[in-house]
Amino acid sequence: MLNKVNIKHWAKEIVLTALLLFVVANVISYIRAPKLPDQTLSKISTVLTNEELYSTFDDEGKPLLIHFWATWCPTCKLEAGNIQRISEHFSVLSIAVKSGSDTEINDYLNEHDLDFKVINDEHAILSKKFSVEAFPTSFIYNKEGKLSFTEVGYTSTVSLYLKMWWAKL
Repeated sequence: MLNKVNIKHWAKEIVLTALLLFVVANVISYIRAPKLPDQTLSKISTVLTNEELYSTFDDEGKPLLIHFWATWCPTCKLEAGNIQRISEHFSVLSIAVKSGSDTEINDYLNEHDLDFKVINDEHAILSKKFSVEAFPTSFIYNKEGKLSFTEVGYTSTVSLYLKMWWAKL
């Protein structure tokens, strides 16, 4: 049976390790973040995979998360639930890169109980425009349409929520 000293020691070690992982992950994300020539959100008007019309004009005055992902990306699969939860509280536009047809993407979304907005970037045109080289990559624009945060790799719901909240201020 563990005594109180051992429990405190292990709790401290776990907290310090988690903190170190958080710092390292954020440093890596910062280093890998795409450098965009323009920090202002370009207007996007398109048809989503579910055949709805979408325009970034619809989200003016609100923060917007633009999330690049792929159905074949293991990290994207882990993060999909986080994006779903954020989409229930904030504006989210996701872009599926080289992930097949609209039907295949919609089947994937249905299979995983996801219903956020998706653009099919079958030929990686948008991902090149945003200089995306790794998946997942997310851009958070504030309510004025200026880039506030860029995330590369897995991001927790809490981290996304806090950054979206900050972009709303």
